[in-house]
Amino acid sequence: MTSATIADAIVNLCGATGIAVAMFALYRRDARSPLTGRLLVALGIVALLFLVRATAWLTGNLLLDDLSAIPAAAIPFGALIVTEGLLRRHAPRALKLAVISGAIVLGLGGALGLGHFATPYAIALAVFQIGGFAACAVLLATRDRHALMASENRSIDRMTVGALIVLPFIVTDFQALMPDMPVRLGALGALLVVTAVVIAGSSSGARWHGVLLTVLRLASSALLGIAAAFVAPDVDAAQMVRFCAIAVSGVLTIGLMTDTLRAYLESREQGVLSSLAISPAATRDQLIAELMCHPLFESARRLREVDLAVYDPALLRNRLATHRVLRRSDAPWGHLPTDPAVERMVSLMAANSATHVVILSDDPIDLLVLAVPVISADPATETAIALVQRILVMTDGAGAEPV
Repeated sequence: MTSATIADAIVNLCGATGIAVAMFALYRRDARSPLTGRLLVALGIVALLFLVRATAWLTGNLLLDDLSAIPAAAIPFGALIVTEGLLRRHAPRALKLAVISGAIVLGLGGALGLGHFATPYAIALAVFQIGGFAACAVLLATRDRHALMASENRSIDRMTVGALIVLPFIVTDFQALMPDMPVRLGALGALLVVTAVVIAGSSSGARWHGVLLTVLRLASSALLGIAAAFVAPDVDAAQMVRFCAIAVSGVLTIGLMTDTLRAYLESREQGVLSSLAISPAATRDQLIAELMCHPLFESARRLREVDLAVYDPALLRNRLATHRVLRRSDAPWGHLPTDPAVERMVSLMAANSATHVVILSDDPIDLLVLAVPVISADPATETAIALVQRILVMTDGAGAEPV
């Protein structure tokens, strides 16, 4: 088994794994969407192709290598059904018949051994795949933009860009046409596209973070591949490309796996706002009692005016009236550091090892002091604390039992 074969197999295994993870992420995100179903079918065809190919190359099984022609020929069919889902209308009947007929002829022909006529079959399959993608691109480009929502048009534009990105990678899979390519990059191109699809489904802020993380992963993994190539005794350009392809494919796959697993685990943990939303509590006291059971508020202490006698409640009252949540890192909160009220509030937070003070009422004074761990100190946590403060204040003002 040559180093080129091993590299091809590893890159394809990474592609199959990464696409399977992306399918799971898309299914979790919107399992009932018709478009999601079409995407899962198309991605399943591509994942099956990479898996069968990698297994065939690692085991030297010629039958599996021939059978891999079936999913390879079915890729334009997968692209067409996704295109129909994006446009929300059927493709021309002639195009459907051409895609289905080509998939049957080339798929079954390859499985029966036509692939052994390497160059003619590779040319036919390459023309069929590129022609299928081109036909889908024409349908997307000539669509009636006014018939679709702005978000749908943006999704179509992203898919079109993704198809253009993946085409050069697909061509490298046909070694009969490009015998000098050190490694087949079709699976790597597919990983880039599914990574982009998963990122595109996020919110605008998360999308930008995803792009930055992906660029960092690509750059660092490429450098890692180049560095690893020098471990081999005879380093040449081909070996360097193989090492880079393996490193980039592996890092993209691991990134998809970790991001998806993190999202899955976070979705299983009930957030503080979710727990309040489904809580049967009707009074502020009951809500606070439930909050104390949540990890974010387990360190919280409730301090009323009688508990703050040594801190001069009358002096604190004037400062608390203009704030909802005080963060220790923001001290002196827009006032002079020598302000007596500021000094007392800093002392109060230090005495209770608190990072935040949630103001429930300034007259009479009613506070929650809590310590947020450094690992949890992020904008989402700050937003959650601010919303909890509003919920607790509104609960008291909505006719709940007096405190």
